[in-house]
Amino acid sequence: MKVTARATRSGGWWAIEVPEIPGLFTQARRLDQVAEMVTDAASMLGHHQVEVTVEPQLSTADTQAITAAKTRRAQLQAAEAAAAAASRTAVSRLRAEGLPVRDVAILIGVSPQRVSALT
Repeated sequence: MKVTARATRSGGWWAIEVPEIPGLFTQARRLDQVAEMVTDAASMLGHHQVEVTVEPQLSTADTQAITAAKTRRAQLQAAEAAAAAASRTAVSRLRAEGLPVRDVAILIGVSPQRVSALT
């Protein structure tokens, strides 16, 4: 049986409601504990083998902040990948021109060890 655990912050706890199982209410300190708490509570109500999807209930501002953070992390990862590719290209070109590792390191602003790793 698939169920949705709606978790709402209440003080230092997450208050959990499962609409698919009337009367199933429980609580957990952390989100990673929600599925286990719901499974245990469902079992006591005669519902065995439940598949729990945790759905935190957050304010619009919190949801927007989380979305912005995830978007920025994805942008950062893309920028890091592009920077690594550009560094590899620069190292390859400069080394092909005969520049020593230490000169290449100074020119592109990385350590000589990093230049060697990019070669």
